[in-house]
Amino acid sequence: MSPRIILGVGGGIAAYKACELLRLFTESGHQVRVVPTASALHFVGAATWSALSGQPVADDVWSDVHEVPHVRLGQQADLVVVAPATTDLLARAAHGLADDLLTNTLLTARCPVVLAPAMHTEMWEHPATVANVATLRSRGVRVVEPAVGRLTGADTGKGRLPDPAELFAVARRVLARGAAATADLTGKHVLVTAGGTREPLDPVRFLGNRSSGKQGYAFARAAVARGARVTLVSANVALPDPAGVDLVRVSTTAELREATLTAADRADAVVLAAAPADFRPTTYATGKIKKSDDGSAPTIELVANPDIAAELGKRRRPEQVLVVFAAETSDAEANGRAKLARKRADLIVINEVGPDQVFGADTNAATVIGADGSVSRMPEQSKEDLADGVWDLIVSRLTGCPG
Repeated sequence: MSPRIILGVGGGIAAYKACELLRLFTESGHQVRVVPTASALHFVGAATWSALSGQPVADDVWSDVHEVPHVRLGQQADLVVVAPATTDLLARAAHGLADDLLTNTLLTARCPVVLAPAMHTEMWEHPATVANVATLRSRGVRVVEPAVGRLTGADTGKGRLPDPAELFAVARRVLARGAAATADLTGKHVLVTAGGTREPLDPVRFLGNRSSGKQGYAFARAAVARGARVTLVSANVALPDPAGVDLVRVSTTAELREATLTAADRADAVVLAAAPADFRPTTYATGKIKKSDDGSAPTIELVANPDIAAELGKRRRPEQVLVVFAAETSDAEANGRAKLARKRADLIVINEVGPDQVFGADTNAATVIGADGSVSRMPEQSKEDLADGVWDLIVSRLTGCPG
């Protein structure tokens, strides 16, 4: 049987975006029942929800009473997603009110619940909302951090509903882990780096690498689905912003170092999936480097970049979990073990790379070696699944049970 989804819709202008989220669910084979609030129906009518879902739509507990919908919907669901979740809806959910069909469903659901808030910045930052979100998270609810961007009117700030495709990605990760999987990173702040740095040679050229950022972004999405607060430091990545992360964009290794060290000070786990350039030009040419008249190539002198992983290994707190990566073309495990020791990390994720391996691909295979001597071999799988497998190892160390 295909997964059964309850899509709750709160009464905010972002309700129109939930139509796209509904389409993503239905086109991927999910059974979706839309449960709007009465306010939400002022923005998008019941006929629209019914036509898109192929299911009846009601906002009160009096429709189809013989089916006991205020109890059955939550009991039978595999996942409940609410997008947008307004300030009022967060407050009612946190205090256990049951004055409409959606809040009744939230109370009876025994499956994972994902709430995607959308509101003005002042509402999101109000102490009452902060307290309500903390209460919901303490109960295992995944409350996805809103995005930063244009709000209603001329306002801009934090409070925008994340992109529906990225909310769908979070929902897929929650479903993939199963109904019994808990939000085991709730209350934890994790730092993930992704992408590849670029070192400018002149106004049009740079030294870089082939990292797409896909694996790092998969780590960020998986952590959001497990309830973490996520800081994602992204270096030259052409991917959609993952839902629920605090995104910091950088370009050079120096910028990556500064952003990483700043965020790492308050992180419980650090996953260094980015590929920083090992070297940079000693000088930057302010004008485009030209070919010489005789066609000879210019000589470019390089200097080593700072070793971010090694610096973090020296300064990290004893309880912080540090994960580093190694992209190897030969003697992968031997080189990986040596790097693990040099960086003073807890785990190293070793990839064997090549022209058609790892970089830019949607799948990955890895060997993960722990400082405790453990070895985990992860076969070829989606980068999202691999990320979840590594997070399992990280969580066991955060809870004091390595293995």
